[in-house]
Amino acid sequence: MSAPSQGQSTAKTIFLLSSAVGWLIVGASLIYLVPTVINQLSPSATSGVWMETLGRSGYNPQLAIVAGGLALVVTVAGNALWYQKFEGKL
Repeated sequence: MSAPSQGQSTAKTIFLLSSAVGWLIVGASLIYLVPTVINQLSPSATSGVWMETLGRSGYNPQLAIVAGGLALVVTVAGNALWYQKFEGKL
C-alpha cells in the first residue's frame, strides 16, 4: 500500500500558470513578427504586397517587439528567481 500523494503547492501551481502565460505571450509575439521577418530576410513582390495589406489594417511590428521582449525578460527573470530560490538550481 502506498502513501497518498501530496500534490504540489499552490505557489508552484501559480508559478507554473504564470510562466506558461509568459511563454504564450512570447510565442504570440514571435508569430506576429513573421511577416516582417520574412519581408526583411527574403523581400519579394508577394511579401511586399503582404506588408502593404497588413499596414493598411494597422499592423505594427513594434508592438510585438516591445511586448514580446518585455514578456521574455519578465518570464526568464521569474523562472530564474523561482528555480534559484525554491528549487535550489541554477
